[in-house]
Amino acid sequence: MSASPVSGGSPRPASSIPETPRPGHAPDHGHEPEIEVSEGLPLGFGEGWTGRVAFWLAVAFSLFQLWAAAYGTLPSQIVRAMHVGFLLLVGFVLVGNLVAKTKGGQAFFWALGGLGFFTGLYQWIEYADLIRRTGFLTQMDLIMGTVLVLLVFEGARRLMGWPLAVIAGIFLAYCFFGQHLPAPFIHRGYGYEQIVEHFAFGTEGIYGSPIYVSSAYIFIFVVFAAFLERAGMLNLFNDFALGMVGGVRGGPAQVAVLSSALMGTISGSGVANVVASGQFTIPMMKKSGFRASFAGGVEATASMGGQIMPPVMGAVAFIMAETLNVPYAAVVQAAIIPAVLYFGVVFWMVWLQAGRDDLKGLPKASLPNPWQAVREQWPLILPLAALVYLLFAGYTPIFAGTMGLALVTVLILGAPLAAMIGPMVFRVVFWVALGVASASFVEYGVDLLAIVIAGLLVACALFKGARPTIGIVRDALAQGARNALPVGMACAIVGIVIGTLTLTGIASTFIGAIIAIGENNLFLSLVLTMLTCLVLGMGIPTIPNYIITSSLAGPALLELGVPLLVSHMFVFYFGIMADLTPPVALACFAAAPIAKSSGLKISMQAIRLAAAGFIIPFMAVYTPSLMLQDGGAIAEAYGYPVEVAYILLKTVMGVGMWGIAVVGYLWDRTTLVERLLAFAAGVSLILAMPWTDEAGFALTAAFLIVHGMRTRRNRAVA
Repeated sequence: MSASPVSGGSPRPASSIPETPRPGHAPDHGHEPEIEVSEGLPLGFGEGWTGRVAFWLAVAFSLFQLWAAAYGTLPSQIVRAMHVGFLLLVGFVLVGNLVAKTKGGQAFFWALGGLGFFTGLYQWIEYADLIRRTGFLTQMDLIMGTVLVLLVFEGARRLMGWPLAVIAGIFLAYCFFGQHLPAPFIHRGYGYEQIVEHFAFGTEGIYGSPIYVSSAYIFIFVVFAAFLERAGMLNLFNDFALGMVGGVRGGPAQVAVLSSALMGTISGSGVANVVASGQFTIPMMKKSGFRASFAGGVEATASMGGQIMPPVMGAVAFIMAETLNVPYAAVVQAAIIPAVLYFGVVFWMVWLQAGRDDLKGLPKASLPNPWQAVREQWPLILPLAALVYLLFAGYTPIFAGTMGLALVTVLILGAPLAAMIGPMVFRVVFWVALGVASASFVEYGVDLLAIVIAGLLVACALFKGARPTIGIVRDALAQGARNALPVGMACAIVGIVIGTLTLTGIASTFIGAIIAIGENNLFLSLVLTMLTCLVLGMGIPTIPNYIITSSLAGPALLELGVPLLVSHMFVFYFGIMADLTPPVALACFAAAPIAKSSGLKISMQAIRLAAAGFIIPFMAVYTPSLMLQDGGAIAEAYGYPVEVAYILLKTVMGVGMWGIAVVGYLWDRTTLVERLLAFAAGVSLILAMPWTDEAGFALTAAFLIVHGMRTRRNRAVA
């Protein structure tokens, strides 16, 4: 196995563990890299000169976004417009290269891409004049605005499929024809010019908050994840997970959970997590005796949790922070306990299922030493640690992401140069000097860091042995831009939905309906919100699902007394669960070809694994301290830490009992009566009603006594 570009880590011990291609080797321009997110498009950039052009367009996209983030000299509207322009350009060029069957079809899609890019240039060139022409657009303005809307719809359809385009199309049609609908859906009617201006030139349509977050935050973090993967971070995570939990009961599946949790700290994309980690974990689980559908379900369930795993979380977290106007660190704080509980649930369910099926761990002699893996590849952790520090030190996500990306670039480029230095003491001096120069950006700004990177690039170009490292950086830039396409197009098309809500005011009708239902029953309102997330999630990814549902349900739940951050996290959580629920479970179908099983079967296993996790958001609504929000009566009487500890204990016991009821195993297979006891205990601990906690603790104790005595009796007889 080839070495990491950072440290040259030791190979895994010879064992039954399947090999995974290590990221970090630069592919040819037209060939696909080893790890790639593909939603709606085949892998790669295409063959021949068209593939090379597409590759370099992706590199240019990344460089533009990094320059805009690092220096911020362009107005936000221009950055948003160019972001969408690049999305359309690269997206349609890839469609032409990878999907079109004829040369004519390829030329057509390339023309669409060029036209889409020109819409961004038009906004840049005409920026000052467009501001002066607000409300009085010219004929050319209307033409360009119409073209932009049409291209965004077609681009989203090509990259994301029909469902999201259809949903956005219904909202757009409502703007044109809603004045003919009966009350309460009727609106006053809007002219064509007003609609085009609202969606194509304002900041409440396509260039609204979602695309701002995509251009400012999400893109940087997607590229950051691509760089870390190329540097070998995925292999470090896999080695660490193997060494830590590979030998316990159900070890291969526990490795999948832990490595997906670790991968989620940098990826924030469920599908990318499935594709990256699943290549290694799913075959290992199958080889160890797990059913193919269960192996795929474990990977899909664990991978989706990456979107709520701090510090990077998913793109939704950045959109949430921007929407609520709170620091990103506040969103991370609210997500910490639910994220730990989510992965705790999956660990617990796997442990129970492995016990029920009598599946052992991997032989300890075949497993790597986790701490040795960390010692050998510890430099990979530094950029992630710097990112976490900057995010929690109050720096903006743009600055933190850009600096984290710059630091991992320094690490990649510096590694081959350090390897050429003979004596260890000089190598240490080199890294210390490079570290000091890189860290000085906090004091002297981004220019110094840019000079350091430029110097490293020149040095790598001068030495033959270091030149391949430049290819790693180049390929990571291209891959990051490609990975960002589905996210960016989702943010662009969902701007149509948000623009409709702000233009017509239809959101107030929906909010009023939820409030009317919830006046007497908050639980019913939460269930309806959950079902909305799950139904929408059958056709659209987590990001647009969250944006649409939170725009409608968030204010309504606030009126019913649910803290705004908690209500948004509630929607976020079930938006993630939607990717696991049949009939359209994107994460499960991404795992299907790796597991060689039906996506529907994998989805059913994923729902079973995540069943206990469905209750965590409900508990957070009734006890916001679970998300480290304002405390309640226990906090007033005994202090906030006591309330958090009590709620956490109650939640852990509740999901634990639910897991036992679902799997039917603890120390031995449970009887029907014992399963009913466990189920009743779990329900009682979840409900926030008088005496339900006491009943839940009593039922839990009763279950443990009954099940323990029966298990001991059976073992004595055996």
